[in-house]
Amino acid sequence: MRASADGGGGDVPEGVYGASRAAHRRAFYECVSDLLEEPEVRRMGAHRQHGETSRLKHSLNVAYYSYRVAKALRLDCRSAARGALLHDLFFYDWKECGLTPLGHARLHPHIAHTNASCVTDLNEVESDIILKHMWLCSRDRPIYGESLIVTLVDKMCACAEALADVPVKGGRGRRRQGP
Repeated sequence: MRASADGGGGDVPEGVYGASRAAHRRAFYECVSDLLEEPEVRRMGAHRQHGETSRLKHSLNVAYYSYRVAKALRLDCRSAARGALLHDLFFYDWKECGLTPLGHARLHPHIAHTNASCVTDLNEVESDIILKHMWLCSRDRPIYGESLIVTLVDKMCACAEALADVPVKGGRGRRRQGP
């Protein structure tokens, strides 16, 4: 049992509002488990992304929430999850390479796409997700709804991750992130 979605406090049986959280997680991991076994994907865990969040954790956050949104909208949730997991598959520190933030925003999707193509065969949706996830910083508009979802979820996760370590008056420290 869990609290009702309307906040009324009444308990409703698990699954009345859709699959349980555990079922969503299992289905999500079925979509990406083969990618998580790849050394190049696991290697993202050694690189920081936003604040104290590793690039792998950031990519997992984006992948999970993109999966959930795409599934709710009856889009290709598998491609959303896989493209999102691979969207930041690069291994340089842009601050040490002499790139401007805008230069990095425009360059890294192409590097991530090249790297992702070496890890797995990408379908059109996954390719579009990886190449277009920095839309708004680039002129490359997403073609697919799944790409737009990943673009927006990426920005949401980046903000949450960057702000997770910012002290808040009356706050209780670092907040839990992700799936």
